[in-house]
Amino acid sequence: MRKLLICLGIILMTSTAAFSATIPENVQQVINNDFPKTNFRFDGLVILPDNTVYLPLFPAKILEPETLGIKETVPASKTLASKPNIVIFNNDFVLLKVMTDTKGNRTVYSMANPPLEVRTGLLPQDLLVPKGLVIPDNLKSIIGNLHIPTINDPGIRIERTKPVVTQLNGTTLKTLAQIPALRNKNFYVSSPYSKNIQVLNMGAKTPEYSLKQNNVPISMKAYNNEFLLVTSYDKPSVDIISLADDEIIKQVYTKTQPDEILIDKNKNVAYISSSLDSSIYLLNLETMTLSKQIKITGMCEKLTLSDDGTKLFYYDKKTRDIWAIELDNNYLLKEIGRFPNVSKILYSNNKIYITSRTKNRLAIIDYDTIGLMSETEICDKPIDMIAFHDRIYILGAGDNSIQVLDAKTDELTNSIYLGTNGFSTKISHIKNTNIALITDTKASLYTVFDLGTNTVIKTVPIDIPANSIVVTEKVKKLSPNNVKSK
Repeated sequence: MRKLLICLGIILMTSTAAFSATIPENVQQVINNDFPKTNFRFDGLVILPDNTVYLPLFPAKILEPETLGIKETVPASKTLASKPNIVIFNNDFVLLKVMTDTKGNRTVYSMANPPLEVRTGLLPQDLLVPKGLVIPDNLKSIIGNLHIPTINDPGIRIERTKPVVTQLNGTTLKTLAQIPALRNKNFYVSSPYSKNIQVLNMGAKTPEYSLKQNNVPISMKAYNNEFLLVTSYDKPSVDIISLADDEIIKQVYTKTQPDEILIDKNKNVAYISSSLDSSIYLLNLETMTLSKQIKITGMCEKLTLSDDGTKLFYYDKKTRDIWAIELDNNYLLKEIGRFPNVSKILYSNNKIYITSRTKNRLAIIDYDTIGLMSETEICDKPIDMIAFHDRIYILGAGDNSIQVLDAKTDELTNSIYLGTNGFSTKISHIKNTNIALITDTKASLYTVFDLGTNTVIKTVPIDIPANSIVVTEKVKKLSPNNVKSK
């Protein structure tokens, strides 16, 4: 194997909206003084910690007073802490409280003669407002070209469906309620047999409801328990789904179909590959806009991010070459070598672990020297890997097994058989826990695995085989009226 260093050119991406949704920093500071941990959503929505929602109105020109303060409220002479219906700052920025009227409609405060700052303000044009929001007639000018979905708009949340699939039985050891790490969680499940994303409660077999998609998902990742990022086949965009609304809040378009998604929560960025465009896009998760396009060599897949966020790895499915991108070194591209039919790349302790699905082998490479340290025969059809503490877990699809590798000695120490008679697809570690979930593309089930004790806790039957599962905290819905009854 040889080393090849190539400096990459970076193409800066720009994305402009019809109207900026960034809440001024001094306004954010004033709100945070009374309501710490307020969520200033990237589309402009202001959500207080108790889920009180305010719509922002931007003036044609935001003034710059020496000290920002509240100029007027409705009702009059109220503090922000009392959550008035209308708040007008002395820079002409306005907050409108979302209320529920006597007919159950979501609306804002109606008055015969609204203040000038309200009548001449404008809502951000990317704003996702509550479905069926009613704007008083004398405030219609504030919406501009904003689309307000009607109550009858079906959105993407649909009644639960039960696909007809072959059920394969698994073993049950205990209930999920006994696992604290899984309490009060939502399970978002994608399947190669359905376009829709199934939403399950803990341990449930049948989804509570589904999120309608027009294309079969490729990759799905959650961010901050607020958003679900989804790429799909034959679709040149990343869908940003607000979990509080069960709505697609934004679509971020790329030149060609985006594929895999990786999230670095420390940097608040997502890395999104596009093999057709030989590119990896950087998505700013705070603004949900593309910030960079990294042009790379080959058609990338099996995208992997190092735990410290300094390196990306990918496999060129056309040439079978493996590459590393040093993100903190001017995006330097480093050739690792060639390995047949790569199913997974993992980086740990300055070593690169690479599995070959068809050769049933694991190669271990020293990152600094790009030298082959060892090559070992492993489980049948290795499909996925994760690192946990000083162990590497290798998932075998052919025999539905997990092999455990000691990352210090690089010796295999254990083999655990799942006994599902299916075809495993992915092992996903739930962050800050010792729990991993193993999905199966053949059997209608997923397996809960304890990485601390190397034991199967429970095999959970579900209505449809899963390609991947994303676990989030349960999210309080912002708009109860946009939930379709079951």
